[in-house]
Amino acid sequence: MHVADIDREIDTARAEGPLKDIVIQPCPALLSDLRVEVNREDPEPTKIAKIASRDVAMAAALIKVANSPIYARSRQAATVAEAVALLGISQTVSILTGFLLRETIQVKSSLLEHFWETSTRRAYAMGYIARQMYGVNADMAHTCGLFCNVGIPVMLQGIKGYEATLAHSLAQVEKTSIEIENAAHRTDHAVVGAIVAKTWRLPPTVAHAVRLHHDFTVLRDEQIPHNVRTLVAMSLLAEHMVALHEEGGELREWELHGAECLAFLHVNAEEIQHWSDALQEQFSGPAGF
Repeated sequence: MHVADIDREIDTARAEGPLKDIVIQPCPALLSDLRVEVNREDPEPTKIAKIASRDVAMAAALIKVANSPIYARSRQAATVAEAVALLGISQTVSILTGFLLRETIQVKSSLLEHFWETSTRRAYAMGYIARQMYGVNADMAHTCGLFCNVGIPVMLQGIKGYEATLAHSLAQVEKTSIEIENAAHRTDHAVVGAIVAKTWRLPPTVAHAVRLHHDFTVLRDEQIPHNVRTLVAMSLLAEHMVALHEEGGELREWELHGAECLAFLHVNAEEIQHWSDALQEQFSGPAGF
């Protein structure tokens, strides 16, 4: 498999079949403006703060996170500019991306009561793991963690009968969610999530990892870029760490593919325990807004 094949599959899925009429919310203008500034050779914190200040709720959320105990700052931020200065540009953009994603794609189901809390914890975990490894972009890993399962609420809103499929998926452990979704709807949340990632013009690496994050055969496929495969392996490790924190029981995919992911990442059980301990305060902090 090549990434060009993945792109063709995503584009075909969007244009044909069960997803051709599904509504994908466009990327918010605020996030597009943030990316333009961040992608400059020398992004300016004052401009980042000015963009964040255009939305009162987003500005308040950023200050709230900056002042949370998990950052243990000696002084608190009173303005958006101070929050950006305390957090740094990369962390600010990661936080605002999560906020805008949550505001744009609404979750209206009791089945997904804690969806954004779990998504935020997954993103935190992937960003943290990336910082412990050589050559992995932590911001990209964080974004991937946010978007991995975003296809679930999109399918819930746009595909008839998906709520029953989701309930079935959550209630049993013999099959994966991907298998159950494809059997019922001829598509799955990994494909839909990749469509969202492309629609929002996220880096191709993120879109490809979102598409493949349940396909662990790619770990052995050297045609797939190493950074994409790394994000796929990291996503399952992050899911495992979040599940341990939320006491949700052992994941079926972790039982089947956890050892392979750890071998790919060159991570051992002692490191997982150390990382899980380090993440507990952040997991228990303002997970989402």
